[in-house]
Amino acid sequence: VAARPPRRDDWDRPMKGPRKPARAGSAAEYTREDRARDDRPRDDRPRDDRRPRSDERRGPRPQGGQDRRRERGPERAPERRQDRPREAPEAEQAAQPGTGKHNLLYGLHPVAAAWVNPDRKIRGLYITESALEALDPAFERAHELELDRPEPTLLDKDALDKLLPPGAVHQGVALDTAPLDWVAIEDVIDAAASDPQALVIVLDQVTDPHNVGAIMRSAAAFGAKAVIVQDRHAPPVTGVLAKTASGAVDAVPLVRVTNLARAIDQLKQAAFWTVGLDESGERALHQIDLTGRTAIVLGSEGEGMRRLTGERCDEIAKLPTQGQIGSLNVSNAAAVALYEVARRR
Repeated sequence: VAARPPRRDDWDRPMKGPRKPARAGSAAEYTREDRARDDRPRDDRPRDDRRPRSDERRGPRPQGGQDRRRERGPERAPERRQDRPREAPEAEQAAQPGTGKHNLLYGLHPVAAAWVNPDRKIRGLYITESALEALDPAFERAHELELDRPEPTLLDKDALDKLLPPGAVHQGVALDTAPLDWVAIEDVIDAAASDPQALVIVLDQVTDPHNVGAIMRSAAAFGAKAVIVQDRHAPPVTGVLAKTASGAVDAVPLVRVTNLARAIDQLKQAAFWTVGLDESGERALHQIDLTGRTAIVLGSEGEGMRRLTGERCDEIAKLPTQGQIGSLNVSNAAAVALYEVARRR
């Protein structure tokens, strides 16, 4: 049966029973003292009027649990993997902190050239016993120059392989060395001021480290003053580049510039005749006067010289190639151009 909704006159009827329940006895026994006692703060009430705390309800903790815990001994935290000492292989123990596989120079010629370079800061030399004799001339030369060099660290071939990238032809030697200081194009121009036949190579977005290393080797062989590259589109000097250069990294400065077109303008202001190599050239390279200060400009492996780079050159020349293949690899083209400049002089 549904409850009857309250009517308006129900509010006028007196409530049944006392307004507060009596502690003991009937409602008449609930006195003013009882009200005053109930209105006091909770903590001021007598002990019997307060509810027991949780620890009082539980009572004292039994000693058995403490005894059992003492018998088990202290709990040990699980051993984490990173806390365990790692047994590094012999090659990793020998390498200096921070040494990366692609930052090491390797190969007899690059290491020998860096070892005798006074501008090099050498951190470590890792070498097999059979390769020590091959580096004796470099050791003696560094001793004559009174260069500060560390003692070589002997490793076997397998340990040396682990230090270097896979497939590296290290010839039993690897060198941990700081990079050479960058050379500014202004330094190259100042050095060429006293040389009326100064020769430089300019590379426009040549990104293959093998090609850059081979060009640096040819530049060193034919007496070029520098190889100039654009910083954003050129490979770093890694072991691959240095091995391909065969010691030329320490003989010819690799100059990095931000704006290649501006660098060509600077060379032209310093009386360099800038010649770009491209198949679109009207004259062959041997038909151009190359007796004065000369800058040979070569483009990338696939696209060649960019339009703005070609417009900055004083002249565009071509190589007189014949047959079905009308172009050469950029490193081969650089070698041919350097030879032609040397022949004409």
